[in-house]
Amino acid sequence: MSIQIKGVVEHKDIGVGVWALVADSGETYELMDAPDELHKPNLKVQVTGLIRDDVMTLAMIGPVLEVNSFEVLN
Repeated sequence: MSIQIKGVVEHKDIGVGVWALVADSGETYELMDAPDELHKPNLKVQVTGLIRDDVMTLAMIGPVLEVNSFEVLN
């Protein structure tokens, strides 16, 4: 099931580094398959994607969000 999450993109210095979405609700999601255009710290976005319960990562900063699309917000 696809979900939409609004928040701010952050780069976390864990291991080799990981891109995350800090939702307006305060929850942190690790971004998976995020396009390069989404790799910008402090970018306010709405991301549409899937929560992947079948994926583990080294960073383990929160649920893994597989990015299907995104929209930059003002």
